[in-house]
Amino acid sequence: MKILITGGAGFIGHNLAVYLKNRGYSVVVLDNLERSSSRALTKLRELEIPLIKSDVRDKYILKSLIEESTIIIHAAAYISVEESFEKPQEYIINNVAGTATVAKTCLEYGKPLIYMSSAAVYGNPLKTPIPEEHPLNPTSPYGLSKLMGELVLEFYSKLGLKCVTLRPFNVYGPGQSSAYAGVIIKFITSACRGKPLVIYGDGLQTRDFIHVNDFSRLVELVIEKKPYDEVFNAGSGIPTRIVDLARLVTRLVGVSVEILHAPPRPGDIRESWAEISKARRVLGYQPTITLEEGLKSTIRELCSGFT
Repeated sequence: MKILITGGAGFIGHNLAVYLKNRGYSVVVLDNLERSSSRALTKLRELEIPLIKSDVRDKYILKSLIEESTIIIHAAAYISVEESFEKPQEYIINNVAGTATVAKTCLEYGKPLIYMSSAAVYGNPLKTPIPEEHPLNPTSPYGLSKLMGELVLEFYSKLGLKCVTLRPFNVYGPGQSSAYAGVIIKFITSACRGKPLVIYGDGLQTRDFIHVNDFSRLVELVIEKKPYDEVFNAGSGIPTRIVDLARLVTRLVGVSVEILHAPPRPGDIRESWAEISKARRVLGYQPTITLEEGLKSTIRELCSGFT
């Protein structure tokens, strides 16, 4: 089985490529390298995973790659909530147009598609944990772009496209870029440098953190079981308060630094954690990496760069 991963030199993309390659799959990566990391490129090179430098909106290169693939995983996207407020047009053009090009091409060649959406499509939840049937009401241009991508797939599925949508919550792990990373990498980076950890808001807001290897296992289950036309949350199912995360990071890094508070940012959501019973029931998915275990491995790699 040959798998094409768009955005395969990004954080999730390259970790997923490495995971699937080590599981025996033939993997090809497509990425324009605009936001790739040296770590990602090194890992892909070490495993001899082919990397094609191109934008997903280049339909001619995309067509040849999709034609030769068994299944396509579409992970290419801009991912920063904060940046999306500054550059909403770029997010809509890049994320939505890219998804439309991939979806249309997959339909033309009869190839199934796994789409990386986001928990950001839910917005401020009416209930927690958040089930897949929860109303969709994004509070950021990023979340809007991901929701529009889902609507694109819904349209093409009516024409015959076989697709599965995953809604990742807070994916973390080694190789995550500090420039566009979530709170975990920012906390670890600050702690490793002996600098204060900054929490936006009071720190009592909750998030659902899933290690990238658990996420990759979920993707593999989708590949194996082919639950087309379904949507699945991708999370741990466990809420963690941000202030508790900050304390845990400082303890694991072994430093005593201040935890500071700043005003909440636009688009920040108060409570967010996933209901994952559907993934358990349909796919047999069960997260295995605890937050502390995942943080330890991430800290080992990230903090080694500061010693």
